[in-house]
Amino acid sequence: MEDLLNKTLENSKLSKDSLLKLDNEKRNILLKRIAKAIDDSKDFILMENEKDIIKARQDGLKESMIERLTLNEKRVKDLIDGVLNVSALPDYVGEVIETYNRDNGLRIDKVRVPFGVIAVIFESRPNVCVDIAALCLKTANCCVLKGGKEAINTNKALVSVMRGAIEDITDPNCITLIESTDRSVTDLLITKKEYIDLLIPRGSKGLIQYVVTNAKVPYIETGAGNCHLYVHEKANLDMAIKVAINAKYQRPSVCNAIENIIVDNKIKDLFLPMLEKEFKKLNIEIRGDEKTKSVIDCKLAKEEDFYTEYNDYIVAVKVVDNLDMAIKHINLHSTKHSEAIITDDIVSAVRFLNEIDSACVYHNASTRFTDGGCFGFGAEIGISTAKLHARGPMGLKEITTYKYQIHGNGEVRE
Repeated sequence: MEDLLNKTLENSKLSKDSLLKLDNEKRNILLKRIAKAIDDSKDFILMENEKDIIKARQDGLKESMIERLTLNEKRVKDLIDGVLNVSALPDYVGEVIETYNRDNGLRIDKVRVPFGVIAVIFESRPNVCVDIAALCLKTANCCVLKGGKEAINTNKALVSVMRGAIEDITDPNCITLIESTDRSVTDLLITKKEYIDLLIPRGSKGLIQYVVTNAKVPYIETGAGNCHLYVHEKANLDMAIKVAINAKYQRPSVCNAIENIIVDNKIKDLFLPMLEKEFKKLNIEIRGDEKTKSVIDCKLAKEEDFYTEYNDYIVAVKVVDNLDMAIKHINLHSTKHSEAIITDDIVSAVRFLNEIDSACVYHNASTRFTDGGCFGFGAEIGISTAKLHARGPMGLKEITTYKYQIHGNGEVRE
């Protein structure tokens, strides 16, 4: 098994040379070919996706996760549009970030370059395959994809279509899928620093913590989304309900959906009945603390509920006395992903924005906007909750590094 993995990774690493020889125009041609190939093959892709959906239901996967797994005509079109959008983005490879002219005659250019081979481990969202491949090709990075077993047929179909679309222009091993769903392959993959330049895990808190604990390859911590909405005492309550519904209900299985609603004690008697009424219509379960239960009929939340990324139609609700308590609670329980405050008080909003220690912090808007497309980055390769190298949605710039190119005229150091 390890010999096969090594050979696969070696082929991916060797494909770097072929990809680096292509300029931006040719890399954009690759992306346009991939978009057309996905469109031409959508019936095949949807057929393979249906196999995964049937298997997921047989295995008892919850519906919110099946929704995450599912492709349809619209989502395939979104995949195609996403690839084309990436092709239209600026070319950052080779960009001179800074130049230093030294007194000794040297000119030092800080130049943006690809990482090389980027491996991404992800779970049940097959669109990730295409997003990653597009971003990597645009930046002249090779990608190694390791998806979850739930989407294996869809991932195979998508990668096969993408590789077929580019094989007469560049080495198709620049897009590589690890087809084995055996956990032991993941165990090996995250140690292969001789082949992989950067590792990005996308998925559950468990997956991310496993990588953090065991990886030998340099990695960026991403994805786990225990996100919060704080309804301040000076909130527009209709706005708060609108944002809460969007952030919880639209796609509960994604990492930028809220899992917690924090409510100021001064408006709990007004806001909580409004929330209960609307969430009952949507079959969203509320788990509240004692103060919440004193106002509405809901399950009593345990402490662990406030740390939980449900990925489901469940939300934990806590009542706090003031902004200070809200900030303290969120910073303690958050995964440092996305948090929002609803308030008409600009002073409180500024404090919240400044003091919450998360990658993305919102005032009067839904956390669902934490997304590379929504930020104008095109597709995203992940949402970093770390602070080194990249933070928040990671677009093209975030999957490049830099090197120094030094120009001289025979200078020697004395």
